[in-house]
Amino acid sequence: MSHYRFLPRIPTRIGKLGIVLFFTSLSAAFVGSIISIYVNSFVNNESIVGFIFTALVLVSIIANFMIIPLVESRSKKKLFIYAGALTALGYFAYSIINNFKIFILIAVCVTILTSMRIAAAGLLIEHSSNKRNLSKNEGLMYTFINLAWVIGPLIVGLILAKLDVLKYIFLLSSGLMIIAVILFVFFRINYSGKRKKLDSHPLKNFKDFFKNKHRVKAYVLSGGVNLWWGLIFIYMPLLIIKNLSDSWVGFFLFFTTVPLIFLEYYFGSLASRRGYKKIFLWGYLIPAAAAIISFFFFSNIWIIIIALSLASIGLSMIEGTTEAYFFDILKPREDQRFYSPYNTAVDAGNLFGEFIPAIILLFLPFKSIFLFYAICMLTLGFLSLNIKNVFESKRKAGKF
Repeated sequence: MSHYRFLPRIPTRIGKLGIVLFFTSLSAAFVGSIISIYVNSFVNNESIVGFIFTALVLVSIIANFMIIPLVESRSKKKLFIYAGALTALGYFAYSIINNFKIFILIAVCVTILTSMRIAAAGLLIEHSSNKRNLSKNEGLMYTFINLAWVIGPLIVGLILAKLDVLKYIFLLSSGLMIIAVILFVFFRINYSGKRKKLDSHPLKNFKDFFKNKHRVKAYVLSGGVNLWWGLIFIYMPLLIIKNLSDSWVGFFLFFTTVPLIFLEYYFGSLASRRGYKKIFLWGYLIPAAAAIISFFFFSNIWIIIIALSLASIGLSMIEGTTEAYFFDILKPREDQRFYSPYNTAVDAGNLFGEFIPAIILLFLPFKSIFLFYAICMLTLGFLSLNIKNVFESKRKAGKF
């Protein structure tokens, strides 16, 4: 077996969680692959699409602070089940509605439910790990997640090439989320972790979270990952539609996700042994270089597709490890209080990565947003040099 030491050995509970997250992610990948096209069918304006997603991001940020008492006081198992089932219902509704106002209402509900489901899943992963293997387990979980994000867009591309009807994608995504919930119940994955003293003041939680510089750095670095995905999942599909066909959106998302599957576990393991600094630095410099190339070769869509696909090598270094780093710097019993606020880094990154380009597109040509993303990635790369370097492999084993 020593010849296969780079292959992950999947603990039973982590393996079950990985399977469940694969199906939830496959469901989300179906929706994520077409959602900007779906919204654009209502408004027919690229800039307005960006503003709509910005508004939903703000909803998510507020929700993550408001649900802290719920996360602390309720079983994580029940939260995951209820949020997953209701999200499936929301995806089903997308397939049958034609009214823009109703869509916005449902989208707000789905956004809040997604915040609850992600918080529950993240805490389940943390409490299924010990202090020495969290980074590896996070890398493994993101391998399952990104496998879904490879398969999902590819299937979407094939379906749209044949049918060109978005409602079937939403129906499939609803069914996949239901499968995930059923598997979660069948696997009997549980962690209640209820706290008697609840942190029920959102403003105080906000202040306490951001007064620690190490948490702030972890937050900003995690947000940078999601800032980049704004380019990939919101703006690149719009560019591809102009130059190629709808089906190429799915193929592009397939290409950008492939490196994540093969490399995230490896880089999670590497970070566990050698620390986070260099992993984070190169993780941000690689997409910065890809964005610069895309800016200068904007007239060639194929160069852009290749450059952004290779940029995912950098993203595989930081996507799972940023979350592991956050848990590594927390003090005991801070996880349930601060994990939901930390998850707003996803929203803050999305907000910055979707809203600012939307503003840019009001005044400048499309190619200019690549320069924006390049500057952001370079800045985050240099910020990585100032983090607290943690070596999980040198810690004593034990639960959080």
